[in-house]
Amino acid sequence: MTMRVAVQMDPLEKINISGDSTFALLLSAQSRGHKLYHYLAEDLTYQDGRLYAGAHEVSVQSVAGDHFRIGEFVILDLGRDVDVVLMRQDPPFDLGYITATHLLERIRAETLVVNDPASVRNAPEKVWVLDFAQYMPPTMVTRSLGAAREFLAQHGEIVLKPLHGNAGKAVFKIGRDGANLSALMELFNATYREPHVIQTFLPEVAEGDKRIVLIDGEFAGAINRRPAQGDIRSNLAAGGTAEAADITDTEREICAAIGPELKRRGLLFVGIDVIGGRWLTEINVTSPTGIVAIDGFNGTDTPGLIWDVIERRVSN
Repeated sequence: MTMRVAVQMDPLEKINISGDSTFALLLSAQSRGHKLYHYLAEDLTYQDGRLYAGAHEVSVQSVAGDHFRIGEFVILDLGRDVDVVLMRQDPPFDLGYITATHLLERIRAETLVVNDPASVRNAPEKVWVLDFAQYMPPTMVTRSLGAAREFLAQHGEIVLKPLHGNAGKAVFKIGRDGANLSALMELFNATYREPHVIQTFLPEVAEGDKRIVLIDGEFAGAINRRPAQGDIRSNLAAGGTAEAADITDTEREICAAIGPELKRRGLLFVGIDVIGGRWLTEINVTSPTGIVAIDGFNGTDTPGLIWDVIERRVSN
């Protein structure tokens, strides 16, 4: 079947095609004969009960620096003119992002939106994961310096990070002496209105942070992301390196616990992060990554698996 696919993402000229998961999805869709449109979240317009996007037809190719062609500008009625909307812009998970989910939620009865916009809004990476606390390291969400000091005293070395951060940005390790805790909490409280995440530091992170991809609630592949020398952040965008990986029995148990809820919520493409083979830290639903590296190591076709599920959903 041929589908019309509207992709809500960041500017195409800014992406790194060698590892970008959205670009891999575009290439795969194009190879299947699907027609692609590109627009930014800010291009959405709601009027008289209809949701529109100012978009361009687009074609893609695996040529660095010459990886896309922009075609005709069109005004798409996202409820009538397309079969699928891929919501793939990167965080920050701010009011602009949240507003886009509210608008896209209005077309769910007409058009498949991946991932489901209401579920994305209600399952931010570092908040929804709290529903699976039995698999998490000791975790606190707070703006209170006093509470943070007590947590540090109880657990020793800790990590402080923004509640709605991404790509390893603004992640700090604080030692047992707590020398920088007050200054960092002051900085975070001045920068962010929401509370912050504090977790026990896991020494196992030196061996890597595993990204595990689930498609329609089922395990599809994994990579290990090893931090750069002298860093605690394993995110590939923060200098981490990818390694081939399998998953442990505990990680399979985590996938089995999360999978049915992903299916129920319409979260079709999800990446979870696990440290030390057992500590779940995030459930990434906004714009998960890692499939290019997974396929490079395993010889798999994760974008194809994703499109198989989408095509079945649209045809039913």
